[in-house]
Amino acid sequence: MENFEMYDSDPLSEERNIKPNSGDIDAEKSDQSSGGAGTSDMPEENEPGKPQKSIGREILSFAGYLVVVLVITYLIVHFVGVRTEVIGTSMTPTLQNGDNLIVEKLSYRFGDPQRYDIIVFPYPENPKKHYIKRIIGLPGETVQIMDGYVYINGELLGEEYGNAVMNNAGVASEPVILGSDEYFVLGDNRNNSEDSRYAAVGNIKRSEISGRAWLRIWPFKTFGILRHQ
Repeated sequence: MENFEMYDSDPLSEERNIKPNSGDIDAEKSDQSSGGAGTSDMPEENEPGKPQKSIGREILSFAGYLVVVLVITYLIVHFVGVRTEVIGTSMTPTLQNGDNLIVEKLSYRFGDPQRYDIIVFPYPENPKKHYIKRIIGLPGETVQIMDGYVYINGELLGEEYGNAVMNNAGVASEPVILGSDEYFVLGDNRNNSEDSRYAAVGNIKRSEISGRAWLRIWPFKTFGILRHQ
């Protein structure tokens, strides 16, 4: 059984100071020294009616900038992706305890989940806890586990992700017919995973999928895009 915690990153911002062009300043001094322009070195007074920068305007400007940053952050977290940490061993050997991943959310806004995708979804009995598993059965299919192996619509699934023959078929000891928006998921560590074989998890609805595990960013030695298909 494996928990899946979500961590958000704050976007960084950078400000630049624009320095005046030294060449322009020298040219202005040259004009003043020649006397041709009739200018003086005395500072000019503010012209009547000329708009002044006030503290209130500076506050409004900063508030507007902050709102933009918050909106961008919200869009990234809810529609693009988040950094996550794997807790547990139900997805070994593919994923290890402590792996840091990027879970992306864009793919499923433009297409449907595919067989063998590694997905993240909330644990039905505690939505604050997230599980990470691999899709095995697709909508409309019939899934059954016989003699430790997965059968889809009566045919043996020739997959290579499970690292052991399953000792417990769970509810899939009998045919499991998936609805039009349901997916059957398993952990790669088949004998140490709470997944769709158990009533507490069951079939995962399309609307319950939070995203697809895309990139491993830590440990750095295993950095890279995760294999799904």
